[in-house]
Amino acid sequence: MRIATTIFLTDETIRPVRLAHELEQRGFDGLYLPEHTHIPVSRDTPAPMGEPLPREYGRTLDPFVALGQAAAVTERLRLGTGITLVAQHDPIDLAKQVATLDYLSDGRLTLGVGYGWNVEEAADHGVHWSTRRELVRDRLALMRALWADEPTAYEGAFGSVRASFAHPKPAGGAPRILLGGTAGPKLLAEIAATADGWLPVGGRGLSEALPALRRAWQDAGRAGEPEVVPYAVRPTPGKLAHYQELGLPEVVLQLPSAGEAEILRTLDDFAQYL
Repeated sequence: MRIATTIFLTDETIRPVRLAHELEQRGFDGLYLPEHTHIPVSRDTPAPMGEPLPREYGRTLDPFVALGQAAAVTERLRLGTGITLVAQHDPIDLAKQVATLDYLSDGRLTLGVGYGWNVEEAADHGVHWSTRRELVRDRLALMRALWADEPTAYEGAFGSVRASFAHPKPAGGAPRILLGGTAGPKLLAEIAATADGWLPVGGRGLSEALPALRRAWQDAGRAGEPEVVPYAVRPTPGKLAHYQELGLPEVVLQLPSAGEAEILRTLDDFAQYL
């Protein structure tokens, strides 16, 4: 089972280049970064992780810029977003960013996709909350059209693109796409319809959810197995042993949003799981 990491990188933490070096040298498999463009000071939306909202949420580095730095100084380390708020992006611009990072990193990118929780943040991007899930599906389809080998047009409910020359292409035709969210019939059906697998935060309840996801996968006519990658996990030996018993290919461990000294101590502790 591959052991990757995630962290809220900010202007107050360890820097991406230093972290990427340490992860690759120590044998960790990957680095996933979250995204928030901004956090409105006035919020009616309760934070799912509890209030007050941790300081790092309003200080995150742009994940694609930070991952680009990490890609440039590593050869093996996989790169990922956890998660990209697709509804808050222009899909043509996002398709270019994703394709460029995947191309320059020789196919090391995983695009973690989510719907978000912050109504006010999304509203500042012009997102109507009630239709954000349909918007994400539409934008992923548009992006796939731009990643296609031949110029491909797309006409959707929320956007369109003409058949276009759009290079570079992602190294493997499209990056691995994992959809985040809480298990439920709608989410599991959406994973089977639009993604390569699931990125469940914390990884609780997987024994019950995995059979339902596999049924949705088969009902959608998908071959093989969906990839399930527990995300932002606070590790224990028993928890990781459970994931191995479930046959999961990868787990993403949560690093503290901290400076270099604390991060290095945490990596020393997490090395027991490699």
